[in-house]
Amino acid sequence: MIYGLVDCDNCFVSCERVFRPDLEGKPVVVLSNNDGCVIARSNETKALGVKMGMPYYQMRENYPDAGITAFSSNYELYGNMSNRVMNILRSETPVVMQYSIDEAFMDLTGMENLDLKEWGEKLSKKIRKWVGMPVSIGIAPTKTLAKVASHFAKKYPGYNKCCVIDDDWKREQALRLTPIGDVWGVGRRNVVKMEAGGVHSAYDLTKMSKGWVQRNFNITGVRTWRELRGEDCIETEQLDNARKSICTSRSFAEMLEEMEEISTQVSNFAARCAEKLRKQHTVAGLVTVFIDTNHHREDLQQYDNSGSRTLLTPTNITQTIISASISILRDIYRSGYKYKRAGVILTDIRDAGAVQTDLDDYDAEKHKKMQKLTDTIDEINRNNGRDSIVLGSQQYKVKGTDGKNVKFVNAIKRSLKSPDYTKPDNFIINH
Repeated sequence: MIYGLVDCDNCFVSCERVFRPDLEGKPVVVLSNNDGCVIARSNETKALGVKMGMPYYQMRENYPDAGITAFSSNYELYGNMSNRVMNILRSETPVVMQYSIDEAFMDLTGMENLDLKEWGEKLSKKIRKWVGMPVSIGIAPTKTLAKVASHFAKKYPGYNKCCVIDDDWKREQALRLTPIGDVWGVGRRNVVKMEAGGVHSAYDLTKMSKGWVQRNFNITGVRTWRELRGEDCIETEQLDNARKSICTSRSFAEMLEEMEEISTQVSNFAARCAEKLRKQHTVAGLVTVFIDTNHHREDLQQYDNSGSRTLLTPTNITQTIISASISILRDIYRSGYKYKRAGVILTDIRDAGAVQTDLDDYDAEKHKKMQKLTDTIDEINRNNGRDSIVLGSQQYKVKGTDGKNVKFVNAIKRSLKSPDYTKPDNFIINH
């Protein structure tokens, strides 16, 4: 077997730069929802010392004169650009397995007669020319080694955006230079444990006995050990995007005290979770909500709590999941605290077509109508941009400039969001 791994370089930043070429070579960041934290950085920003997850206000305080351009997250744009890259990959290779918004594995079996280094370099250039997205490509006999190779293609310009590991000498040299924490599938907890056992590089892990790996790590650790030694053992099905749980949680832009303000945020989190369920054609049977105060503020009273609710019938309907989430929030909310974070978690996830309804005829008909309404809202939001239509609970009230008239505002703050460049209405055609 031979695999390729295509990784979009600094994906979110690169998407913004496609339509803002004046920002090439300049420090750029993309922020999380509510413009809270840094979630993507250009290489220039990394060189300044800005860390992933750094609060936006802190970045502005620490780097006031660095000239960093910040964007609110524009997932509609990023998703569209990702689809363009994936479509090119599908036209070039027999099998494409999209792993995330910015990564995809390719099964290159049957293409061994080609000069894969040259092929990968041409593919990278094609994507850059057609989409504007810089990508790095790693090619190797296992998926884990292909990930390692892509890191080298990204880090070292001499590879010309494509690194191929196709023999034991190249494999060993690459693994000696790869810190164990950079290996795909090795979590943070395992890094500490491995380093305590003398494993500091990927090569060190390959030199450990299988028995040692089995005693100290789970089956995933053994699989990683085998893959690094050149044994293909991660099945394609294991890359399936369908998840056993779905979570949407974020820190608030400001600390919140009122139940109404927090419920607006929780409603948005629940809506996002429901949307993810529908995208992967699944439903959830258990809803969990948690809230938390700011533990970095030792001068404030602290409180955290969570609660769960089982749904009568597993569903992916936004209204039902929001209703359950708000009900849980009412049970766990306590007044008198300043809350900084909340989240919604969906579990008991199963295929949407495998659910047996427990509803009587009246409720079944009501469920059918809600499903039709949800599908209509999804279609409108797909055509006009996310949050073109939202439920009332996803918005909060603010007073107008006259201090009296009230208007509704979406709770998700994206004040630095770029235009939806890829929407048809935003293309300008010069005749």
